[in-house]
Amino acid sequence: MQLAIDELSYSPSAAARSLATRRAMRIGVLLDTPAEFGPNSTLLTLEAAAREHGYTVATFSHTGADDDILTMGVAELQRQGIDALCVVAPREGTPRALQESALDIPVVLLGDGSHVDGLISIDADQEQGATLAVEHLQSLGHRSIVHLTGAPDSLAARARRRAWQAALERAGVEPRWVEGDWSSDAGYRLGVSAELMGDASAVFAGNDRMALGLVHGLAARGRSVPHEVSVVGFDDMPEAAHFLPPLTTVRQDFSGLAHAAVMAILGALEGEETHPARIPATLVVRESTAPFTAR
Repeated sequence: MQLAIDELSYSPSAAARSLATRRAMRIGVLLDTPAEFGPNSTLLTLEAAAREHGYTVATFSHTGADDDILTMGVAELQRQGIDALCVVAPREGTPRALQESALDIPVVLLGDGSHVDGLISIDADQEQGATLAVEHLQSLGHRSIVHLTGAPDSLAARARRRAWQAALERAGVEPRWVEGDWSSDAGYRLGVSAELMGDASAVFAGNDRMALGLVHGLAARGRSVPHEVSVVGFDDMPEAAHFLPPLTTVRQDFSGLAHAAVMAILGALEGEETHPARIPATLVVRESTAPFTAR
């Protein structure tokens, strides 16, 4: 039988499988801020993980926290026929809005470390990653570590800030942060501002793009990285190794996140009990950090 299958180059029919399982064999993905490296990488790995199990992905991309956009996206994906919904990079109000929608399909929040009844939470261990970043800087002798945050309503950004703040408080240092928005421009604004930088000898940026703008801004002000200011990012985007200097950053396992989300969806569709999952992050040390030197 297998020989005949091989000779005929047979592949299972998606339509036939859909009829047999009474499923659409499609996962809906609500994708916030699709231009950002993190959400975009998550989507690409989600699509690959879904294909491994015979599923396709339908995507609704948006930028903004408006509940109307969320409702519109869910409705559009449901019109296409989906067996489950995955929300990438949820914001503050996303879990509540999804609970109020009372969807009768499995719903995964990919990028939310909290536990929300009725929703499946999958995330990188944001707090562990941020702690690694801060402890690395502290091991180099830095005490005044400013944090450039991500978007204020981002659940991932909030988790990173909590961990940074806790690490500084454990060291007896007063936390000081500057609000960012994930963009390189936000990093540049901090870098060129002596007032915002203050006496900080190090900066933990909420993502690599802001770290890139920060290094640019510091250079424009005549400040050297890492000899005067050490910089750590988050994500480990491919270009991070080619910044000047190459960026120390926290690497997220986007492939691991995607596979965990798909496996959680498949389990939920089979009626299995699901649990929140946290995928460990790792610190990648490059040349943008150096021991503290008193100025």
